[in-house]
Amino acid sequence: MTTPDSAPVVALEPKTKLNGKVLKTTLAGALVDIGQSLPGVLHISQISEAAINKVEDVVKEGQDITVWVKRVRKDRVELTMIEPLAYDWKELKPDMVVKGKVVRLETYGAFVDFGAERPGLIHVSELTHGYVKTASDVVKEGDEVEAKVLDVDRRKRQIRLSVKALQELVEEEHHEPEERKSKGRRKGKKEEEHYEMERDITNEPEYTAMQIAWQEALEKAKGKNKIRAKSLKSTSHEQEKLLNSTLEKRLPTGG
Repeated sequence: MTTPDSAPVVALEPKTKLNGKVLKTTLAGALVDIGQSLPGVLHISQISEAAINKVEDVVKEGQDITVWVKRVRKDRVELTMIEPLAYDWKELKPDMVVKGKVVRLETYGAFVDFGAERPGLIHVSELTHGYVKTASDVVKEGDEVEAKVLDVDRRKRQIRLSVKALQELVEEEHHEPEERKSKGRRKGKKEEEHYEMERDITNEPEYTAMQIAWQEALEKAKGKNKIRAKSLKSTSHEQEKLLNSTLEKRLPTGG
């Protein structure tokens, strides 16, 4: 099985972690044996994040050190003792899924260190589905989270992440009540229309005395004797007698 220490030079990728031994130190850096056919070269600027004056202040000949591949050239493998970022700016793309640790909380969101130059921000609205007042309602410092990259702005050095984007919205839990609610609204609408029709019927305007008499005369002429009881109740007996007498003189009877 091929290990990074014995892998062919052409197979070494940037950020590959290796164990090496310092063969020689110079003013500019050190030569390191990394078990490859090409020598490993460690520049003084890659020995420590802090500035150093002499290589020997940090590494010495014969010392075992941990290094990472910076780049592979034709005649050498350039190394670094500074652990590289898991993600460079150019490697960050929307829709990538990353894992990291919550390192800071604000009311408006949580900052997550996932190995990039800057922590990514998960806005409070992207922590989970549903309303969240503050980020601390959902996560706390030290929590390990998985999130999707929404946006990368290298100029502003901002990375926006989302946990919600990886969470499945359980449609069954929301869809069924909504469907029932919708059906209920449709049923209610039909019932309301039915009630409106009933109101239209029951709220028919009362006939005037003249209209009642006219209707009665027409029905008598056709041999019928149907008069709306509700309408007749609204007139007095004296009005009916007077109007009927008048109409009998003017209209032909059934005889």
